[in-house]
Amino acid sequence: MNTAVVYRAPGRFAGWPANYGMWRWGEEVVVGFTVGAHQTVERGHARDKHQPFMNMQARSLDGGHSWQTEPFKGALPGGRGLSADEHMAAGLRLADVMDARTATVPHEPLDFTRVDSALMLARTGLARGVFSFFYVSSDRCRSWNGPYRLPDFGETGIAARSDVIPLGKREALFFLTANKFDGQEGKIICVRTEDGGRSFQRLSQVGADLNAHGDFAIMPSSVQLTEGRLLCARRCRTGADMRSFIDLFASDDLGKSWRCISQPILFQKPGHSGNPPCLLALPDGRLALLYGNRDSYAICARISEDGGNNWSGEIVLRGGGANPDMGYVRGVVLDDGTVVAAYYINERPDGDGERFIEATLWQP
Repeated sequence: MNTAVVYRAPGRFAGWPANYGMWRWGEEVVVGFTVGAHQTVERGHARDKHQPFMNMQARSLDGGHSWQTEPFKGALPGGRGLSADEHMAAGLRLADVMDARTATVPHEPLDFTRVDSALMLARTGLARGVFSFFYVSSDRCRSWNGPYRLPDFGETGIAARSDVIPLGKREALFFLTANKFDGQEGKIICVRTEDGGRSFQRLSQVGADLNAHGDFAIMPSSVQLTEGRLLCARRCRTGADMRSFIDLFASDDLGKSWRCISQPILFQKPGHSGNPPCLLALPDGRLALLYGNRDSYAICARISEDGGNNWSGEIVLRGGGANPDMGYVRGVVLDDGTVVAAYYINERPDGDGERFIEATLWQP
């Protein structure tokens, strides 16, 4: 395995690639993330909430071995950062200058099969009333059009991260984190567009409600297998001790209904809220599941050889993290089967160093 620094700067907090996205065209790879100011804290995210977070992206032209960073090349309402309101104080947040009517409907239907395209979902915060929208690039993330509107589907909020499966030129499935009846984030819905993103219909919910206060099933990561079956991995937390795990659901009717087929990961330390999954289909038919393990402060993977029903033991891709402020993996698979996994991490022994973005190249 090889590891490359994507973005690192003293005094900065760079984080959460899972909240943005990762795309590739041959050996060209782009990953999104956000950058704010570091601040020493006793626990949790070591960021200064009184400084803005701004969106960045990094590009590799050699399959993840080297990277160049640049600002996100899309329109930011009010110049504010996307998908980071919960990490900024009032007065800096996107929701201060944007509401659900700010985003527009695409003027022309989108082509989800366009070779050089990318699609990124974004949101304001996490709590009741959060709304979401999306951006589209037709030139490998060198420019972005949007924001484009996502409905609320009758939910108390939609807190979307990028998880989209194209089904055809004008058709795609979007997997969205929706807020529960109490206004807290906590369930996943599958919606479909058949007119290139101009309108959407809700198809289903992935898994049953987790109604207890503090329980959630969020941050989906989905793939479509060659035979057409859909798989959707969820980040979950349940119970009085807030035990966290990742489970996996399957659909054989293009997202209309779902059944749980496995629980690849059960984290051992209660109360740390787990870490989001990144589910990848490998060229040889196996599946790879990437995640940050906040038990061991490591970036890890597991392999399934039977469509997600059974999983290997844990494979450590990058150890040496200093505390649980890490993870949020996004990954892509190159033509030769190499997995490029991007994540944020900190490694100073006292846990008080800057948070930075790395990429590990792994041949499963």
